[in-house]
Amino acid sequence: MRIATIICALFFALVMLAVSTPTPAQVSVGISVGFAPPELPVYEQPICPGDGYIWTPGYWTWDSDADDYYWVPGTWVLAPQVGYLWTPAWWGWGGSAFIFHEGYWGPQVGFYGGINYGFGYFGRGFEGGRWDHDHFFYNRSVSNVNVTVIHNVYNTTVVNRTDVRVSYNGGNGGINERPTREEESYDRERHLAPVAEQTRHVEAARGNPQFRATANHGKPPVAATPRPGAFNDHGAVVAKEGSYKAEASRPAPHAGAAGGRTETNARTETNAGGHTAIHPNELPAAERHAPPNTGNAKVDQKYQQQQDKLDKQQAQERQKLQAQQEKEHQQFAKQNDEARKAQVEQKHQQQTQQMVQRHTQQQQNLQQKQQPHAAPAPKEKH
Repeated sequence: MRIATIICALFFALVMLAVSTPTPAQVSVGISVGFAPPELPVYEQPICPGDGYIWTPGYWTWDSDADDYYWVPGTWVLAPQVGYLWTPAWWGWGGSAFIFHEGYWGPQVGFYGGINYGFGYFGRGFEGGRWDHDHFFYNRSVSNVNVTVIHNVYNTTVVNRTDVRVSYNGGNGGINERPTREEESYDRERHLAPVAEQTRHVEAARGNPQFRATANHGKPPVAATPRPGAFNDHGAVVAKEGSYKAEASRPAPHAGAAGGRTETNARTETNAGGHTAIHPNELPAAERHAPPNTGNAKVDQKYQQQQDKLDKQQAQERQKLQAQQEKEHQQFAKQNDEARKAQVEQKHQQQTQQMVQRHTQQQQNLQQKQQPHAAPAPKEKH
C-alpha cells in the first residue's frame, strides 16, 4: 500500500510539472486557409486598466465551423510573470496556404511576421513599454495610460507608418519580412502559452457572429477591450475603419477547357483586403489551371504546353511591371511631394489593372482556341 501511494504521488508530480512547464512556440496545428485574412481595422487603444498589464493587439483568426475569419479584439492582459512580454499571433504564406502562428509569452519578443499591429508592435519587437526589475514601465508616446494611476512611465517618440494595414506575411501583397537570427533564437526558447483569460477571450469572440469578417466586412463592432472578454464594457472601442470583400478573397471557381467565362478578372483585380490592387505584388497568386482532359493524350500535352507558356509569360510581365514601379518609387522617394506621389500611384494602379485585364483576355482566348477540341459532354440517358 505504501509503494502504491508513493507511485501515485510521483505520477501526480510529473503531471503537474508537465502542465506548468513552458512549451516552445509553434505553428497552431490544423489552422491553414487558402485565402488571406482581411486587412487590420483602424481603432483606438483603450486606456490601460492598471499596473502590470501588457497590450496584446487584435488579430484575425479562423473558425472552421463557420468557414470564416473572425476578429479577436485587442486587449490588456496581466503578464503571467515578471519580465515576460507578448509575441503576437500572425499569418504567413506557407507555399500552398496561409498558416496561423499562435502568440506566446516570453522574456523576448520574437518574430510576428513583420505585421504592423500598432500600439508598440510595429513589425519588430515592442516599443510600448519595458520591464525594469519587477515593474513594467509604459511608453506614453505609444501606450494609453492614466498617469494619475500609473506612475512608472517614460516618453520615447517612435516613428511609425499608419498606412500599412496588411495582416499577413508572404504571398501576393503580404509583408515581405523574414526573422532575424535573434528573433529565430527567441522563437526556439521555451515560452508560456496564452493565459486562461486570453483563451476565454478568443472563444467569446468566436462565439459572436458579428465578429466574423463576412458579417462586419472587416470593421468589427468591438475592436479592442480594456480587459479580456469585456466586450460590453464602457471602455470597449469600435473599429473606425475596415474593409473586406470575402468574394474577392476566396479562390474563384475554375472554368474548364470546355468553355465558360472565367472569374479571373473578379479575383485578381482586388487584393486580399478587398481594395483595388495598385501594384502587381498586391495581387493574389496566379490561378492554377486544371490539366486539360480532351481524351487525347497528345492534344492534352499540346494544350498544357500552351498553358505553361502563357503562365510563364504572364509571370514575367508581373515581375517586370513590379520592378519598373519600384524603380519609379525610388526615384521620388526622397521628394516630399504628396501630389506627385498620388499621381504616380494612380498611374501604377492603371498599369496594374490594364495588365490584369490583358491577362484575363489572353486566358479566355486560349480557352476559346482549345474549346472545339475539348472532350464532349456525356449524353443524358432517357
